[in-house]
This record gives sequence, C-alpha cells and structure tokens, in this order.
Amino acid sequence: MNFLRRKPSLPAALKPRLDPEERVVAWAPVADDAAVVATNHGLWLPREGKRLGWHEIHKAAWSGRELRITPAETAEEREGYTVLVDGPIVTVLLLEPGQVPDQVRTRVTRSVAYTTHHPLPSGGVRVVGRRVPGRNGLSWAVRYDSGTPVTLPAVVELTGELVATARSTMAAPD
Repeated sequence: MNFLRRKPSLPAALKPRLDPEERVVAWAPVADDAAVVATNHGLWLPREGKRLGWHEIHKAAWSGRELRITPAETAEEREGYTVLVDGPIVTVLLLEPGQVPDQVRTRVTRSVAYTTHHPLPSGGVRVVGRRVPGRNGLSWAVRYDSGTPVTLPAVVELTGELVATARSTMAAPD
C-alpha cells in the first residue's frame, strides 16, 4: 500500500478559468461534472461559477461532510473602507473533501491581518483589515452587529475614526 500516493490532478473539464498568477492548491468533486476548487486567490464554487476571494469569505464551517461558506457582500462603500454584510450561505456536500476544508480554513484565516470588535453605544462594529492576493496593502472593511444604527451620523463618524486608528496602527513601524 502506498501512503504517499497523490490525489489525481484536477480534470481539465472541471478546471475554472484561472487568472495568470492563480494556481490550484486543492479540489474536491461535488458531482460527476463539477468540483470545488481552492486556489491561491480564492475558492471556486461550482453552482456560482465564480471565485470568492479569500478576503470575501466572512465565515467557513466544515461539518465533516458539508462545507458552509458565508460570503461577504458590500452594503456600502465609505471613505477608506467598505461596510459588509453576510451574503446567502452556500453549502456544498464534499464526500471526498481531500485538503479543501484545511485550505479554506488556513487561507481565510491568513487573509485576516487585523481584526478587532468595538462596542458602540447601541450595538457594535468589527473592523477588519484583510490581505487581497495580488494587491499591496490591506483592504479595510467593517461589519456591524445586528441592531446597530449603521446610518446614524455619530455611528458613521465613530466608525471612520476606528478604521483610521486601525489603519495607522497597521502602518506604524515596529
């Protein structure tokens, strides 16, 4: 028995159209004609036919059979940052998961360079700086707790201050 046997390469028919600098790091079949493909840039989901960048995934959970992905969706663009909300959860059954769950966990986690939660007078906000493959610097975003009055001018102003402080913290030399 050969324990070092490698998983077969991704069949050409299942390979998504990758960017020039993109490479496959893991894949798992989900049907005879589809696969979940993890690359150095993100996760290709079969039903969507597009890639979610690692920085675009809010949450990922692995049950041992199902991979549950909660993508981030843009609610609003503000000066210097984006307000994100959870998109619809995508669930994929992986009977032969291989390295896909580990790659998803590792790469989503690695994309987060800065994260902190701040309580607000009513609710709270998480400020996140994430690495984006192929781009220098961090992408800054916030995610408000449920029930936070996100359009209240005082909340918008305080959020901007929190993001500015986070940006300066990450830019400060050690």
